Amino acid sequence: MSNSIKTAISSFGMSGLVFHGPLLKVNPGFEVVNVLERNKNNSRNLFPEAKIVRSYSEILENSEIELVIVNTPDKFHFEMCKQAMLRGKHVVAEKPVTLRSNEAIELVNLAREKGVVFTVYQNRRWDGDFRTVQKVLAENKIGRLIEFESHYDRYRTFITPDTWKEEGDEYAGVLYNLGSHMVDQAYVLFGKPLAVTAHLKIVRTGGVVSDYYDIRLEYERFAALLKCSYLVKKPGPRYIIHGEYGTFYKSGIDSQEELLKAGNLPVGENWGTEPPAEWGTLFYEKDGKDFEEVIETLQGNYNIFYNNVFDAIRNGAELFVKPEEAAEVLKILEACLKSNREKRTVLL
Repeated sequence: MSNSIKTAISSFGMSGLVFHGPLLKVNPGFEVVNVLERNKNNSRNLFPEAKIVRSYSEILENSEIELVIVNTPDKFHFEMCKQAMLRGKHVVAEKPVTLRSNEAIELVNLAREKGVVFTVYQNRRWDGDFRTVQKVLAENKIGRLIEFESHYDRYRTFITPDTWKEEGDEYAGVLYNLGSHMVDQAYVLFGKPLAVTAHLKIVRTGGVVSDYYDIRLEYERFAALLKCSYLVKKPGPRYIIHGEYGTFYKSGIDSQEELLKAGNLPVGENWGTEPPAEWGTLFYEKDGKDFEEVIETLQGNYNIFYNNVFDAIRNGAELFVKPEEAAEVLKILEACLKSNREKRTVLL
């Protein structure tokens, strides 16, 4: 495709192999010309025509490259995004965009100054279950919202050796990993909370970073509860939403990540669909009568993210994931750290 965006992927671990690589592979709007792998050549299977480079400077110095995917460990995001922008390149940063909100704000300002597109890979905005939650809330059959509860639970008793996600300070661990997604979803639904109360723990034997959180986001007339644990053998509902006139329950989780991990490319009309057995149920009252309604899960589609990135770069379209939103999400995560550290509710 002559109008394709010349792209470089700055890392090819799980993020490159499972998330960014397959989406870029099937999108004709992008041509991956460089992949950074320090020692291996794993990207050759997916991108046989791309040149594998051994240093980030080779990407920066390649004038052909228009877009850089910064999907390295979190602590490197700020400097790598900054260097790419200073070279006039567009940037997609893996979540969390940086470790600190002031760094994210600096990047937002730099992108504006350099006239480059800058966005953050918040793919779980296009999970089928989350899209369904948005639909249920918009239809308002449950009435005034009382409490929103979201879970992202796993059962993983082991500590993965030699991985940056299992070591480090309070910025490592599950809060900035899975919590980045869950707080982003709450922000998309409800905006900035009034107050934050958070409890972080290490629940696995031998763990050194948090692998459990219980976050309460207070809004004017309701609360959003975000919970995650690595020691949940049999997870309950993924979403529980209580309103004045009803409740919505949704179990299971979007299938796209597991399909991508299994080596499937995100193509076909059935991509991101969910079997009826996993659809959610809405219980509500109307005109004095009780109703029970099975809600079909909307189709998930991570491809929407990169379709929008192409449209933003080539056509000046509005970004679906604005970097200013990513900075606000970081402020909420920072409030979670402060709340846990000081054992109190933090007002925003």
